[in-house]
Amino acid sequence: MNRTYEVMYIVRPDVEEADIDKLIEGFEKNVTDGGGEVKSTEKMGRRRLAYTVRKFNDGFYVLMTIAAAGSLVGEIERRLRVSEQVIKFITVRIDEEEKRLAKIKAIRGTKVKRSSLPAEVETVAAVAAEAPAAAEAAAESASA
Repeated sequence: MNRTYEVMYIVRPDVEEADIDKLIEGFEKNVTDGGGEVKSTEKMGRRRLAYTVRKFNDGFYVLMTIAAAGSLVGEIERRLRVSEQVIKFITVRIDEEEKRLAKIKAIRGTKVKRSSLPAEVETVAAVAAEAPAAAEAAAESASA
């Protein structure tokens, strides 16, 4: 069963741009050869790291969004771990979050917009609005 994952990895800052492109193509090929699908790849550029990682203070960030089986993701993580050019990586499963957001959008699209008043105040206001009309109706029926 394919799930959606975001894989972010940081490449050493001393790696040439052409080598980074080859590295990205290699990881994309690993995903497609393993039966997965690369949804998007974003080169986020060179950024400063929050703390020193393997004696580097900055690195080149790459974000891949893939749809793959869990075993394939394990293989991609193994390859990231043994790659000398990659200094840090993280994989996050995002399909549950996408499902949750779709559900919220569906609920928000069908509901009638409520006022900002709490529910108790709304019911009291509705009863108060109906009370004069009920009193008038009672007065009319009593006089007739």
